Amino acid sequence: MVTSRRPAASHAARAEIRLPWWAVALPVVTFGALLIMIMSPGQAQAATADPALGQLIERTLQLLSH
Repeated sequence: MVTSRRPAASHAARAEIRLPWWAVALPVVTFGALLIMIMSPGQAQAATADPALGQLIERTLQLLSH
């Protein structure tokens, strides 16, 4: 006699992973805070090295704002 029931092992393979809301929100907030600190350093002195990084960030912000 053939049954159409699936074995218990296949049910275990489809286990759902449920994360709390903070497990997703915390990395997003942290990334945003670090990005803001990089973009607006506040009272930090400008480096005398190559300003290419600053120009790249300015261009990126201009492109994202459009």
